[in-house]
Amino acid sequence: MENIFCKKGCDVVENFGSNRFAELISQALHKEFGGNRSSVKMIARLINANERAVKNWFDGTNGPNGEFLVRLCRHSDLVLETVLFQSGRDELVKVRKLTSVREKLHQMLLLLDEIEMMNTNAD
Repeated sequence: MENIFCKKGCDVVENFGSNRFAELISQALHKEFGGNRSSVKMIARLINANERAVKNWFDGTNGPNGEFLVRLCRHSDLVLETVLFQSGRDELVKVRKLTSVREKLHQMLLLLDEIEMMNTNAD
C-alpha cells in the first residue's frame, strides 16, 4: 500500500514543522472520514473536542494538541499511521498492518470451514 504521507526517500524528521503537521493530519482526516460537516461533528463528539477546533484540523489551519492527538489516534488508523511515520517508526505501521491481515485471513478461514461444514451436513 502506498504511503501518502512520506514519499520514497523523504526525511521525516528534518522536514517536519507545525504547518506540515497540520497538513498531514488534515489529509489523514479527509481520507478516512471525508471533509463534510457531519464528519467534523462526528469527530468532535467521538473525542469530546470543540467543533471549531476539529474543523481547523480538517482545514489544515492547525493540528490537535497532544491530548486530542492521542484521542484521534484511538479512532483513526490513518492519523495513527501519520504520527508513526513522522516519528520515524514506520516499522510499527508494518507490524500493525501484518497483524490486521493475519486476523482477516483467520476470519476468512473460519468462514470457509463453516461453509464446508454446511455443505457436508447438506449431503
